[in-house]
Amino acid sequence: MIYFLRHGLDDERFIGGWSNGQLIWEGRNQVKRAIEFLKNNPIHFEQIYSSDIERAKETALMVGEEFPVPIIYDEKLREQNKGDFNGEFKMKVEPKNRDFFQNIQIDTVYPNGESLEGFYERIKINLPVFLEQDYSLIVTHRGVINAVYYELEGIPLDMNKERFGVTHASIHEYDPKTKQIKKIY
Repeated sequence: MIYFLRHGLDDERFIGGWSNGQLIWEGRNQVKRAIEFLKNNPIHFEQIYSSDIERAKETALMVGEEFPVPIIYDEKLREQNKGDFNGEFKMKVEPKNRDFFQNIQIDTVYPNGESLEGFYERIKINLPVFLEQDYSLIVTHRGVINAVYYELEGIPLDMNKERFGVTHASIHEYDPKTKQIKKIY
């Protein structure tokens, strides 16, 4: 089995993407509860793969404190690159760029970043590598886990971020035999 864990909550007043904001108090508590779930269920993993973005790294380190396995950081597990807006304070950036933010579609490219469509293709290309890593926990972002669901379930990409219930510190189990993924926490 392969498990996907979304990082805990960071400060959502800032645009995420490739920003390096840290977990907030609530986010660390979410991760602690996810760790308790991992400890209290028959879940086995021999390594942790993690996005190299701070909020995911912090989540992976918290898990690693309870499960002494190697942690491997990989930029291929990064969230969508929001380009010039990565890490910017939303209340400062969004009003000045209202037209841009109100009209984002799957093919809208962030300035010096990528579109959702381009992000999805990036994840799709790298997905086989991670789906071969049996007995792994993959700490990453909502967009990455959503992309896994879209690809495995053959659903056309859209703007619905909530479709698969990838909430902060949620855990999703991928069975390599059946090639199916489901939320377990």
